[in-house]
Amino acid sequence: MKPPQALLFDLDDTLLDGGALKESIVQTCEVIASSGPGLEATGLVEANSKIWPEYWREIEDKWTLGTLDTASLSLEAWRRTLRACGCDDESLAQLAARTHSRLGREARRLFNDVAVLLTAVKKARVPLGIVTNAASDTQREKLRDLDLERWFDVVVISGEVGIAKPDAAVFGLALDKLKVERESVWHVGDSLNTDVAGAKAAGIIAVWLNRQRLLRREHDPKPDLEIHSLSSLVPYFSK
Repeated sequence: MKPPQALLFDLDDTLLDGGALKESIVQTCEVIASSGPGLEATGLVEANSKIWPEYWREIEDKWTLGTLDTASLSLEAWRRTLRACGCDDESLAQLAARTHSRLGREARRLFNDVAVLLTAVKKARVPLGIVTNAASDTQREKLRDLDLERWFDVVVISGEVGIAKPDAAVFGLALDKLKVERESVWHVGDSLNTDVAGAKAAGIIAVWLNRQRLLRREHDPKPDLEIHSLSSLVPYFSK
């Protein structure tokens, strides 16, 4: 394929390594267990792992589309975790939310292959964008913490625009700002259902970043290009 004239990225699990999230939950539970009589870290971890999937189903759309911020989401998740362990102490729930937020920020890391690719793309003077599904407060914080904003010409966050991948319209917002022909734009992301499906719907090249080398099922969206590392894209921008 010809090199892209503009490159869009997903953020979480594409540029941002979220591998430390589980450990931040464990550490938060340890802090709370040491602060609350009768609480055990293992019990809190188990309770959190059970309540989170159910709670997420309730609020995923609200959070993704910007009607629920991350601070409120986190506080309620920790309230439910504590209640499942027989504790209804609001001050502990607030401590848990603050602790988890701090530990999560401290653990944020870019994947090792990000800087090399972004440097190559910028050197080639190819416009860069981010299209991400999440609440505005969280994503803007991540971009600031990791000093990412300076690299990108456009950032589209679902929680700010009220549209989320795989809706083609959210890609359209980025394309309007980049002012390039969509057939020459690539979008890189880790999710077949949101990134690949959304890019295909928007008429741009869908690049599946399959870091874990998962097997694509027959009914899954089919990417135009599959890679296992962002380093695979560097040659497209080397002269």
